[in-house]
Amino acid sequence: MTNQPLSEKISDLEKLREQARQPGSERSVQRQHDRGKMLARERIEYFLDEGSFNELDMLARHRNPAIPDRPLTDGVITGWGTVDGRKVFVFSQDFTLFGGALGEVFADKIHKLMDLALKVGAPVVGLNDGAGARIQEGPVSLASYGGIFYRNVKASGVTPQISVILGPCAGGAVYSPAMTDFVFMVEETSYMFITGPDVVKTVTGEDVTQQELGGAHAHSAKSGVAAFTAPDDKAVLDDVRYLLSFLPANNMEEPPRAVVEDDPQRLCDELAGLMPDSSNQPYDMRQIIGEVVDDGDYVEYFPQWAQSITCGFARVDGHPVGIVGNNPMFLAGVLDIDSSEKAARFVRVCDAFNVPLVTFVDVPGFLPGVGQEHGGIIRHGAKLLYAYCEATVPRIQVITRKAYGGAYVVMNSKSIGADLAFAWPSAELAVMGATGAVEILHRTEIAEADDPDARKAELVEDYSEKWLNPYVAAERGYVDDVIDPAMTRRKLVEGLELLRTKREELPPRKHGNTPL
Repeated sequence: MTNQPLSEKISDLEKLREQARQPGSERSVQRQHDRGKMLARERIEYFLDEGSFNELDMLARHRNPAIPDRPLTDGVITGWGTVDGRKVFVFSQDFTLFGGALGEVFADKIHKLMDLALKVGAPVVGLNDGAGARIQEGPVSLASYGGIFYRNVKASGVTPQISVILGPCAGGAVYSPAMTDFVFMVEETSYMFITGPDVVKTVTGEDVTQQELGGAHAHSAKSGVAAFTAPDDKAVLDDVRYLLSFLPANNMEEPPRAVVEDDPQRLCDELAGLMPDSSNQPYDMRQIIGEVVDDGDYVEYFPQWAQSITCGFARVDGHPVGIVGNNPMFLAGVLDIDSSEKAARFVRVCDAFNVPLVTFVDVPGFLPGVGQEHGGIIRHGAKLLYAYCEATVPRIQVITRKAYGGAYVVMNSKSIGADLAFAWPSAELAVMGATGAVEILHRTEIAEADDPDARKAELVEDYSEKWLNPYVAAERGYVDDVIDPAMTRRKLVEGLELLRTKREELPPRKHGNTPL
């Protein structure tokens, strides 16, 4: 061997590398394709820019004598490449080898990848399609998972971390995706859960399928685990590529600006027509957002969960922004446990990665009820309040209609650090709505009136004219200007340009104590 000519050694190396590129058995490959799923390498090749992938540890093999089969790569493909010319690290679990189960060498490869990504400041995208811990490696597998979790936390808020669930993800394996910034799932073919249907039935007697328990719909509409879903592997990878276009490579960089043709000085003449005449009629805040942002392009975060608030990424004059807005189309736009948590998480992600925040406000208050109070609405609502108070990115508030009570304060008001606040003439800034206020302030007068209903109506009208408008707040500087809705886009463009050089530092501390 040592006396072989170099040319033969190179030939042997190429054969070895070709061997490493091969997936598992034909049967396992066929099963993967029959389920509509791509292979691990196919996913990487589709996701990254063509020819950009640089593989790491292709020749790695496990060292466990209890497992006679020792395929190259050990069931996970790791390396880096580019997405739209920007550096990205990626690992892709290979379900055709050991069912994608994690062992010591498998984990070592991911550890190395995550360490290198943190050193150079680039995102990590994990393509998850594995059966959990490799049972034959016992506690070694469990310790190996711990190494991944530890690195997830070290990189949190430093480089973007994205988890894509493309098949099974169960047991302890779910905790790494749960700690990343975004979780994507594929409808019908992916699932996540701590314990599977069989265990659930044994322990609780509940009969449930894998998809009902932990499928894409369950986690995108009920649990709040998966921010995005797509119908198949290619669609979900396309969505990940697009999401990356809104994010910087790391927390020391600014988000990338895109070239857009939408005129930054465009008037939004359609906005006034979208606002109902009655303050009790619903409308879709997503339509308001679509009129204001570049080309109407709005990538919604958790579109099926906690729908009384909408969050997502868009661009204004080519610059990425994070949008948060109450949506009166659902539960009148109230803040509840889920919507507070959803928005808090989004605000913190934007703040971590230097994405300015624009908040559209139409909030009648927090959702009342025993279930909300006992479920911890105080604690969960405080998460959103804390997230905004802590955010140092540029922050602009636009009040479209109702801005009542403590919920108004929580929604990025000037009093908690908004840099600029604008209100439409339809804005109503008050402790509560007119009817509730009159019933408290004039209870005795109404009760003693000859016609209580008529007197109450008069008082409500008088209260509305005097207090339910933005001008009292404008007099005190709680809003910086009352604007024609058509001017909203211009005001955002100008405000964000002003705030691009904003510098704000938090007091020195180890970390704050978020109300978890």
